[in-house]
Amino acid sequence: MNKTLKTILSIVLALVCCLLVYLIYDGIMQPVRFDKLETQHKNVAVQQLKDIRELQVAYLGENGVYTASFDSLKQFYNDGQMTVTLQVGSQDDSAAVANTDRVRRANRGITDEGLYKLYLAGEPNLVFQVQNKINVRDTLFNNRPDFDINRIDEIPFSGGDKIEMQATVKRVSGVDVPLFEAKMPLKSLLKDLDDEYHQNIVNLVAAKNDINQYPGWQVGSISAPNNNAGNWE
Repeated sequence: MNKTLKTILSIVLALVCCLLVYLIYDGIMQPVRFDKLETQHKNVAVQQLKDIRELQVAYLGENGVYTASFDSLKQFYNDGQMTVTLQVGSQDDSAAVANTDRVRRANRGITDEGLYKLYLAGEPNLVFQVQNKINVRDTLFNNRPDFDINRIDEIPFSGGDKIEMQATVKRVSGVDVPLFEAKMPLKSLLKDLDDEYHQNIVNLVAAKNDINQYPGWQVGSISAPNNNAGNWE
């Protein structure tokens, strides 16, 4: 074998070795990269499901039931109002309690709304609660520049797939209990990763199914009351 051929073979073998090392390294690192990306997707999904839960709880407070309609949630956010309780003073403040009693005796039949008017007029040291109506959009998520009510029903990274949401009222121990649930299946949430990580996604979904877990992220349940917990909690 001449020197030139030996050199060529040595280069080819070196390249093959480099390729094998790369393939082994890539095979080791692929699930690591997938886990990192899946966690990033999960964090975005969980925040959106928490937002839906917060909207649903506010909707329940005003309407007595949850809604299965994202259009209703959007309208509630854009045009609705919610009741908030304003607490002024503390029952632990004996001077404020005594002054409130004095004001009530001097203005027989005065309501907490009346006390609120006196408070706004400058009357100090009062203790009362009053309920006010405020615009939902001025209260919820107003410190979240990333919040977009128009996309509250879309599964992130999916290209437009919709979140599965249901609501019902279930009889539990003789009491009617409003329930709702919202779901994002992993197949939709991880759709943008499917080309490169298809088998990883298939394995993850299969692993969830094998242990009878929902293959995705979910908040609330229409099967049984769970205090609107998420399956990530």
